[in-house]
Amino acid sequence: MGVFSYTAEEISAIKKYAADHICPHYMSNADLDEGPKVYVKSEGNYVYDIEGRRYLDSFASILTTICGHNNMDIIDAICEQIKVLDFFPNFGDHYCLPMVELSQKLAKISPKGLTSYFYVNSGSEANETAIKAARAYHVECGEPERYKLIHRAGSYHGTTVAVTAATGLPWFKEKYEPIWNPGMLQAPPADCNHCDFGYNDSSTCGLACLKATEQLIIDNDPKTISAFIMDPLPGSNSGYPVAPQAYMTGIRELCDKYGILLIFDEIQSGFGKSGEWFVADHYNVSPDFLTLSKALTNGYIPLGVCMMQQKIYDKFRTGKSEFRSGSTFGGHNVACRAAIATIDYIEKHDLIARGRELSAYIYKGLDKLMEKHPIFLRTQGMGMMYSLELTAKKGEFVPFEKPGTVGAFINRYCYEKEQAIIRNNCYRGCDIVVFCPALTFTFEDADKLISALDNAFTAAEKEFNVQ
Repeated sequence: MGVFSYTAEEISAIKKYAADHICPHYMSNADLDEGPKVYVKSEGNYVYDIEGRRYLDSFASILTTICGHNNMDIIDAICEQIKVLDFFPNFGDHYCLPMVELSQKLAKISPKGLTSYFYVNSGSEANETAIKAARAYHVECGEPERYKLIHRAGSYHGTTVAVTAATGLPWFKEKYEPIWNPGMLQAPPADCNHCDFGYNDSSTCGLACLKATEQLIIDNDPKTISAFIMDPLPGSNSGYPVAPQAYMTGIRELCDKYGILLIFDEIQSGFGKSGEWFVADHYNVSPDFLTLSKALTNGYIPLGVCMMQQKIYDKFRTGKSEFRSGSTFGGHNVACRAAIATIDYIEKHDLIARGRELSAYIYKGLDKLMEKHPIFLRTQGMGMMYSLELTAKKGEFVPFEKPGTVGAFINRYCYEKEQAIIRNNCYRGCDIVVFCPALTFTFEDADKLISALDNAFTAAEKEFNVQ
């Protein structure tokens, strides 16, 4: 059967079955009640639904398909690998060659010292591994009292138990809080556009968020704190707020001062989307752990990795006990081959430099939209990751009467009227529109996206009387 040959009755039955029997990730009952969306085909920077409509994938399938859909260089590498060695687990003392080759490639592009690797299936597992490895390292070093974990408000670190606890967004964890043990400490974010301390200018604040973080450490006994997990560029849920250089350098210095291990979660932001391989490169800060997934395989096969400083793995090799963690499919050799092919494709086509060029072009288009539309207050983000902050009053931040409603309207308008996929969120009462195109986006694709946003803003201003 062809991908577009279903009858209306068959399509209706497929959608009903999906909504009735398959629980989607972070489900939306309101949307499911209206009818789910079913996709059947992808091509370049587009996806097609079961009715045959084509949509511009402006969010790179949740920040994964950075080299585009149906990339035959990566697909061919996957097919060749599965014909040679389909699967054998990385267990005990067993390795597969693609894992070794991928590790050697990651060593060349990663921040300084991150030369040891633990492979998993997802970003959540990568972060969970970093938390476990930090705790295990302290035990091996004779500091078993270190068990507490610092995270930042507004952060998102995944869906397994420990990283859900370490997520700074209440919506994601409010139903599950009795599950985990105490020991989670929440630090303020470095969100300069919405400062927790009421400052309007990061040059005059004296880095109040950094000072508050040090006080948090002191108040909770530094010798009991294991690690600080942070996304150096917080993700789409909180709108990509960019921290000052002095803050990020200061966090590294605080961790060193108090013997705390620093975990950078670059699952969303890593692998070229920021304009460098990693956000850490922009700050010239090397963490003790760096976690990666999503774009690592261009989204084609699940794979995650917890990269760690060599001294940490060496401690497990010479300590009293080995690192106790693992899974059947972690570091699947076909997934590792996909990651190798993704790195090769990015380097061959100089996609990171191309992304910087395309980002500058998109920002010019967004600047024109900001001048035109009173609903559009400002843009923040880094590289190809964009957050557009909305307001009820031109020129200043005024939240809407029902936060979340306006962003949802723009999202739906872009999807239904413009056939462009974006995302909306509501963070601290602020409606935001977010997107992160693939590094293979064309200038024509960018024009289409800007046009879609232009029309959506016009419709929203009329609908919600924004002047």
